[in-house]
Amino acid sequence: MSCYVFGPLQSRRLGVSLGVGLIPRKTCNLDCIYCEAGATTDATCERKEYVPTDKVLAELDAVLKDSPALDSITFSGLGEPTLHSRIGEVVDFLKTHYPQYRVTLLTNGLLLGDKKLQEELRHIDLVIPSLDASCQEELDAINRPCPAVRFEDTIEALVDFKQQAKCRVALELFIVPGINDSDDAIARFARHIKRIAPDVVQLNTLDRPGVDPKLQVAPESTIQRFLDCIGKVAPVEAVRKK
Repeated sequence: MSCYVFGPLQSRRLGVSLGVGLIPRKTCNLDCIYCEAGATTDATCERKEYVPTDKVLAELDAVLKDSPALDSITFSGLGEPTLHSRIGEVVDFLKTHYPQYRVTLLTNGLLLGDKKLQEELRHIDLVIPSLDASCQEELDAINRPCPAVRFEDTIEALVDFKQQAKCRVALELFIVPGINDSDDAIARFARHIKRIAPDVVQLNTLDRPGVDPKLQVAPESTIQRFLDCIGKVAPVEAVRKK
């Protein structure tokens, strides 16, 4: 029975995706109100080996030795993958032994300014960090970070990572009606995104129930306002149900 490798699953953005979970449920440096995995129970910014890396590699070997048809091998799961201190070893294992597969990281992006982590991710193919807030107030309301996390630092981490990254960077923006969808917020997002310079911005909204039961799906008119404004500074697309 697999403990750390799951799927493959059909992803709206990534196609047929094999998941790799490096973090126990629900360990994260954020407690996002829209998270489909539930509320964070272990809030931490500490990087360490949360699960046995050797067992992760063995499970990947067992699944990939038969060359399954995959569009992506994706670090995701029930917590923040970059908290795992040996994620780089897993990336290097995949790119050395199974180079035919695209390796993707889904991350909240908080730690991407860490130089050690940047080195660990040097061989990854695609990083999808999130940016759900345009200011500290929105960060606190939507993402509910660990204490002392400053909004300005999250932006600087994304800017720094994109400047040195050799991989493709697709920035995900989750629209939360009533919190981050005002005209002023959209204008701030555009300014931040211009600095970050991602390869593409992916607009997302509620698909499955999150932590806050009152969350609503963003209407098409709101999504279009984001598309019109952000499209002036970066390629942008809306991720919709198929």
